[in-house]
Amino acid sequence: MKVIFMGTPDFSVGTLKALVKAGHEVVLAVTQPDKPKGRGKEMQYPPVKETALSYGIPVYQPMKIRKAECIEELKKYPADVMVVVAFGQILPKEILEMTKYGCINVHASLLPKYRGAAPIQWAVINGEETSGVTTMQMDEGLDTGDMMMKAEVKLDEKETGESLHDKLAAVGADLCVETLKALEEGRATWEKQGESPTAYAKMLDKKMGNIDWSCSAVEIERLVRGLNSWPSAYTYWNGKVMKIWDADVVEGEKKDACGTIVRVAKDSFDVQTGEGRLRVKSLQIPGKKKMQADAFLRGYCIEEGNVLESKQ
Repeated sequence: MKVIFMGTPDFSVGTLKALVKAGHEVVLAVTQPDKPKGRGKEMQYPPVKETALSYGIPVYQPMKIRKAECIEELKKYPADVMVVVAFGQILPKEILEMTKYGCINVHASLLPKYRGAAPIQWAVINGEETSGVTTMQMDEGLDTGDMMMKAEVKLDEKETGESLHDKLAAVGADLCVETLKALEEGRATWEKQGESPTAYAKMLDKKMGNIDWSCSAVEIERLVRGLNSWPSAYTYWNGKVMKIWDADVVEGEKKDACGTIVRVAKDSFDVQTGEGRLRVKSLQIPGKKKMQADAFLRGYCIEEGNVLESKQ
């Protein structure tokens, strides 16, 4: 097939590569504009742009895809189908209906669960045992199009947002190729979505990571994993931000105020929560790299009775 590919972040790259490998002709890659990143604020290409250029695929980076001139630009690239994977802009009807097979989306959840911008992380935060990928025929709604194919993925006990991202990106790439093959062979099927049993998977922001120690240890541990590697879960220690990268849930009676360090060992320390304790095993403080708790405890004095705060 001739394909117009729309995507922006790392999650999209695997599908673009899989389409090329499967023999599809990607006539255009549409992605978000370059953005300044890092301390030097140097302009950086989106991952999809880097990959497309490496294949010699033309790249188009509209600020707002809904503008008439953007729609006209897409018409210059005749295609059988558009494949959309985490593009980052809402598509108008004119684009949705521009090609023979419309727009096929790869969404990182088992729809209709976790419609929205951050389905991967919310699945971990909410303690789901399984997640997966759905391909769907896009409509004008937000992740509401008819479902085509699904692939389920079981979450590991210590699954993080990052590790699940990588798993679903790979699964989604294969599922997209399979979906296009079904379209070509005339054996594709569609199923309408029902109501979503989960809340909208809203976009992540840094404030989400501010740990509320009155929550249960189970909830906090899931937050730590779900926000790993971005934006990360954090607390305040001696007025400094302390990012927590790995922790375990430990049972224990609540005898101290939430956020109190109730045990310090050679390789970890336990923090009182609203229910149970959180055993911190890996962390990071400003100006330092991520480190195991034993390395931190050898260099810094932290004692039982110290309090980690939710806000500075």
